[in-house]
Amino acid sequence: MEAAILEKVNQWLDGPFDENTKAEINKLKNESPEMLADAFYQNLEFGTGGLRGLMGVGTNRMNKYTVGMATQGYANYLVQCFGKDCSVAIAHDCRHNSREFAEITANVFAANGIKVYLFESLRPTPELSFAIRKLGCKGGVVCTASHNPKEYNGYKAYWDDGAQLVPPHDANVIREVEKIKSIDEVKWNGGESLIEIIGKEMDEAYLDMVKELSIYPEICAAQHDLKIVYTPVHGTGIMLVPDALKKFGFTNVNIVKEQSTPDGNFPTVIYPNPEETETMSIGLQKAKELDADILLGTDPDADRVGIGVKNRKGEWVLMNGNQTALLAFNYMIEARKEKGIAKPNDMVIKTIVTTDMIDVIAKRNDVACYNVLTGFKWISSLIREKEGKENYIIGGEESFGLMIGDKIRDKDGVSAVAILCEMAAYEKNKGRTLFDKLVDLYVEYGLYKEALISITKKGMNGAKEIATMM
Repeated sequence: MEAAILEKVNQWLDGPFDENTKAEINKLKNESPEMLADAFYQNLEFGTGGLRGLMGVGTNRMNKYTVGMATQGYANYLVQCFGKDCSVAIAHDCRHNSREFAEITANVFAANGIKVYLFESLRPTPELSFAIRKLGCKGGVVCTASHNPKEYNGYKAYWDDGAQLVPPHDANVIREVEKIKSIDEVKWNGGESLIEIIGKEMDEAYLDMVKELSIYPEICAAQHDLKIVYTPVHGTGIMLVPDALKKFGFTNVNIVKEQSTPDGNFPTVIYPNPEETETMSIGLQKAKELDADILLGTDPDADRVGIGVKNRKGEWVLMNGNQTALLAFNYMIEARKEKGIAKPNDMVIKTIVTTDMIDVIAKRNDVACYNVLTGFKWISSLIREKEGKENYIIGGEESFGLMIGDKIRDKDGVSAVAILCEMAAYEKNKGRTLFDKLVDLYVEYGLYKEALISITKKGMNGAKEIATMM
């Protein structure tokens, strides 16, 4: 083991760390020196979106110490910008340790004199974005690793508009986090009175916002019996998606029982990602058994959504992210126009990796379409820039993410599920399906084909390979 790594290991063994942590380090030292080296060879990087990594002991892992140090750095920057008279909102998903990480985050913020609104239990990530705006917070954190495997957790940092950090704040927060060199610099407790628990009232406010996105509530009422199959894939979607569908008036919602209970082990899937066919397979089987109209699945923090529909042969097909996005963009443009609520300054935003077919649809309908870099924080940044001048209606990315309306500033699987079901109801009202609509769009605008290639590199060796490739 390299001397620099061994020095870090000994600092943890000799330092003010808890006994369980030290015992785990000694166990790795004896049983898996390679894993121990990977856990300490670098500090877990606080990137532009926050932290994400394997859970465990060490400087390169998600644990209470790395979370506490990151929060101290973020708190220092918030105080620099706003003084101590500011507040943050904190949420978490269903993963192992997520609640503990959220509570540690809350305690550190409060110990720094910052007011904290902490959700009472797990919640979808988009509700955190909504809460920041609703409560007038200056920042926020959600403890989640989104759709990554069960061994991972993460820490997403948000700014006062409910979006993830963008320049200059991302670099400034990173700088402050990197200044924290020791757990002794962290204010771990002392401000408990500044922590306020939130829950049901915020849920209702969020669901009311989602309901306002509906363009054709009368069609949802007429097609209330639309046969919907939904899976939360053991995640936070179960907290709000069924209620959102109820708000839209849908009465025939079938939850995939095997995947309905929040569980950080994600026992029925390899990857809890609705982009993966395997993840949607149980829901697909249920949809076939029930002869459903539409299948939907969200990832653990309910910011992504995957859908399945029947083709013209009656066979079930899972749509890719580009297909789902172009259907949603087209609906928000076309239906608003048909309903007479379109505005001359309407705009849509997509990322550069998302199908160019959306640009063509928008142009044909006299709607401005902007392309931004990958990530919803860039969509949100442009919304902020255009506020008061142009009217944002929808944004999206091929990675199964949609952001409908401007009341939140991150991708939202909850509202996306509701609107996608409204879209299915709209087509069913005409005796058609979303697959029929997709084919119509290809006929009208041309067939666009795309492919996604994912390359995964793990651990210390993987990081070196990526550095070499780049």
